[in-house]
Amino acid sequence: MFQVSRFETVADIFKQLSDTTRIRIFWLLCHTEQCVINISALLDMSSPAVSHHLRALRSCDLIVSRREGKEVYYKAADNSQARLLHKTIEQVMAIACPE
Repeated sequence: MFQVSRFETVADIFKQLSDTTRIRIFWLLCHTEQCVINISALLDMSSPAVSHHLRALRSCDLIVSRREGKEVYYKAADNSQARLLHKTIEQVMAIACPE
């Protein structure tokens, strides 16, 4: 049987994505690299609120950042975990929200 810590890690990732805003931010960053100001404008949120969600997503290694001058740009991590979660979100949206 798998170690309990593995299930705890999975649960932590799902906790991060149990928030609608985090799913929206993660989905956006799977498609494009953005800075906090742009994410704030696209999602009609304050920069501090966006930064809070970005910290949570970074703590689970779902997104990465890079600095360019004074701006920090974020995008989805290039790992199997982020790719799988992106596919899962896309598939659930297709099933739950057919056009």
